[in-house]
Amino acid sequence: MPGPDGRDVAVEETVPFRPMSISELLDGVIAGIRRRPRAVLGMSAAVASVIQVAGSVAAYFFIGDEARDEVTPDVLLSSFGAQATLNGLLLVLSGFGILLLAGLLAPLLGRELLGVPVPPRRAMRDARPVLGRLAGTSALVMGASLLAFALPVAPFVVLAAAGAHPAAVAGAAVLGFSVGFGLMVWLYVLFVQAVPAVVLERRTVGGAFKRARALTKGRWWRLCGALVLTLLVTVFMGLFALRIPFLVVQLAFFGDGSDAVAALAVDTAGRIVAWSVVLPFDAGVIAMLYMDQRMRREGFDLEVRLRQTSSRGSESMGSASREAAPHAPASDGAQGTEDVEAEESERERFIALWRPTDGTGAAV
Repeated sequence: MPGPDGRDVAVEETVPFRPMSISELLDGVIAGIRRRPRAVLGMSAAVASVIQVAGSVAAYFFIGDEARDEVTPDVLLSSFGAQATLNGLLLVLSGFGILLLAGLLAPLLGRELLGVPVPPRRAMRDARPVLGRLAGTSALVMGASLLAFALPVAPFVVLAAAGAHPAAVAGAAVLGFSVGFGLMVWLYVLFVQAVPAVVLERRTVGGAFKRARALTKGRWWRLCGALVLTLLVTVFMGLFALRIPFLVVQLAFFGDGSDAVAALAVDTAGRIVAWSVVLPFDAGVIAMLYMDQRMRREGFDLEVRLRQTSSRGSESMGSASREAAPHAPASDGAQGTEDVEAEESERERFIALWRPTDGTGAAV
């Protein structure tokens, strides 16, 4: 099995197999997407299409005709509230999609980092056995972060609904939203690395959360800074650069409101294109941060090189013994079975590289 010592020169130049700086990490994500655009963009387009089409259908039926004929303050405020609610739900779904895609891209970027071949459809096959755990872990990371935001905001909602004094409502709003936002960001950064851990290390959901806490300990601010920088890049690309052509078309042809369905379709297409491009970048940074933390905290790069050196010696002895033994011709059915077994064996060896060791070389 090829490894770091026999890495592709192009990979070595763009994704160094050692602890990386933030710029090297971001370059590595972009290089991984450029080297496998069909696989990466295919998965991201599927995720983005489901999220954005669902949001557009919900917007059309939830907001209704009033959103297209806003003439009174009451209708305007009602429509604004509905749109804000839908935009919030879309952000939550987009966050879930980023986490899900981070788990799907982790094997692909991991193979690029290690210099291991990436056969067609390999990314989905590597993640397929743990898709349920991946979805559950992604949902729990989002759910825990949103719950951390909602609890401090609850007193503001209660006071506002009860018609309390405006000063009390304003104070509860300022304090609740500030504390809630801080807790949400803290928990998200603390647990986000559980997503690639559940795929690459084959962890349980609980084990992945414990693993994320261990990897984040003492490195929270660095991880938060990298994620914030990534967010700024994707917001600029997704909300401005990539959507401008679609907004121009929407305003030029449907700006008078004559065809709301066509305008919504153009807007949906613009959001799908924009998110299909920016989602892999967000997701790839999460996966690459996990790999960088493994190298920084555990010397993962040195450990893998040591394992590969040992395995090459064992394989050379095994190949010599196989050459000395007589070979019998294999039937087509046996050959197919051997190919499947070889594929499964290669995947298990790749996953075994990511499992932490107990210091004696045994995987735990």
